[in-house]
Amino acid sequence: MNKPDPRKPAGETALENLFGVIDRVQLGPEAEAIGRVTQIADGLIHVSGLGSARLGELLAFEDGSRAFVLNLDVDSLQAALLDPGVEIEAGDPVHRTHALVSIPVGEGLLGRVIDPLGRPLDEGGPVEAAGYELIEKPAPSIIDRDFVSEPVETGILVIDALFAIGRGQRELIIGERATGKTSIAVDTIINQKDSDLVCVYVAIGQRTTAVRRAIDAIREKGAPERCVFVVAPATAEPGLRWLAPFAGMTVAEYFRDRGGHALIVLDDLTKHAVTHRELALLARQPPGREAYPGDIFYLHARLLERAAKLSPAKGGGSLTALPIAEIEAGNLSAYIPTNLISISDGQIVLSNQLFAANQRPAVDIGLSVSRVGGKAQTDALKEVAGKVRLDYAQYLELRVFSRFGGFGDESLKKRIAHGDRIGALLAQRRLSPLGPADQVALLAALDAGTLEDVPLDAIETVKDILPAVISANPALAEFRADPQKLTEEIRAILVDCVRQAAARAQKPVPAAPG
Repeated sequence: MNKPDPRKPAGETALENLFGVIDRVQLGPEAEAIGRVTQIADGLIHVSGLGSARLGELLAFEDGSRAFVLNLDVDSLQAALLDPGVEIEAGDPVHRTHALVSIPVGEGLLGRVIDPLGRPLDEGGPVEAAGYELIEKPAPSIIDRDFVSEPVETGILVIDALFAIGRGQRELIIGERATGKTSIAVDTIINQKDSDLVCVYVAIGQRTTAVRRAIDAIREKGAPERCVFVVAPATAEPGLRWLAPFAGMTVAEYFRDRGGHALIVLDDLTKHAVTHRELALLARQPPGREAYPGDIFYLHARLLERAAKLSPAKGGGSLTALPIAEIEAGNLSAYIPTNLISISDGQIVLSNQLFAANQRPAVDIGLSVSRVGGKAQTDALKEVAGKVRLDYAQYLELRVFSRFGGFGDESLKKRIAHGDRIGALLAQRRLSPLGPADQVALLAALDAGTLEDVPLDAIETVKDILPAVISANPALAEFRADPQKLTEEIRAILVDCVRQAAARAQKPVPAAPG
């Protein structure tokens, strides 16, 4: 500011300053497009007068609520509310923000619980973001992708041995309600406690209590400081539930695009499809099969295609996706399940019958598949897991026929007894992951017949004791650090470790004195 001239009257100096301010003002017309609410119902707003708005653009209302443009018509548009918007009525003005929907990203989100717009849902204060990135982004091109060859170790024997998941893969977890779908995903996240994977858990339309249980389990057993929780519960606005998986992908891509490795769990896409159908019907889009709109396949395809293993030229990072889908009455041929199966690189199918028979995790060996398979397994695990799936599938068929009796053949009885031990070995309690060396040891012992004389109810105890036995053996230190190649010497030592664990598991417990 100019200093007043002492030779001039004070009033004259003030007047000159005022004229100077006026001269600096940029005069000219300013145009602002203002629309009007024509209809509002169930979280969807019809707006007229904003023909220049873009798809995915944020709109602002007088009461502070926001929405994003979901559909564009010739003379109007439909916007999905991101806030309750209880004071919005027909005739209210609508303002453009000229900004597309974005979310904060960066390491400041690690350990936090946020909504799909990056607003904190925990008590950690404001989110410290490294920047903002668009929620809707194109998937990496084919030339920018690399082969999927590194494993994502879930710690679940039946998955790691029979349906290996690789970094950059999209493996669908599908099953009926309450069959352990979320449990498999949560156990996988917990098993990354000592890995370099950053985990993003996205809850879409879930009950608040279920989301709380999953987050508490990860915080108690896993590494929450390397996890991000994106939550849009069943009580959230449909717009937030619709945005949730895309927001989670953007958060995870931040780490992948910088050469890191990320894992995202989408729980679940069936509820996301229902939300999309709800908004589409409110927007009067023509319904198709099962009343879903025609773009439902493209919706999930463009989402899941963003998971990929990048080439070394792009940093070599990876983003692995574990989408979850729910089916009814075991109907895998329903519209949404078949869409997701065709988009993903394999599926882990959970059986309601196995779950009821206390086979947990209730993985259906015959219907599950990984289209990456052995390419993402270590050589050691691949060597000992080769015959397990075939032997177990044959055992399940034999067990069905054995109900009719008449099995006098001793070899068939041995095959059924062997299958019983495979089933007991593949059964695994929640929150009790097995390391790669433990898995190789158990399967090698199964192949060597070490477990044939172990009672079925003692095999779970063997799995509990085995990690301590292997850790105490100095000859296995190098193999535990890098369980890639399995020599005959190492195989024999691992089998002997299982034999020791089995002996301890069957040792009688001394009676209490008195």
